[in-house]
Amino acid sequence: MSTEAREQLSKELRDEPAESFGQLTPEQLAFLADALKRERESRASGLNEAAEEALKLVPALARGPVRRILFR
Repeated sequence: MSTEAREQLSKELRDEPAESFGQLTPEQLAFLADALKRERESRASGLNEAAEEALKLVPALARGPVRRILFR
């Protein structure tokens, strides 16, 4: 496993990849790391949208303080 590809995958996994990942080519590792990154970004975006939608249930005068408390 190339060092750069392994580091990129480790960063996205937030842990060391299993030894079996050593059988993948650097291109496959990069593709996997990129897919993990895109999925994490997609989920974060979805959570932000859901939080903003939930804030619509809070009375208008309280939204600012509630937003500051929840999303520092």
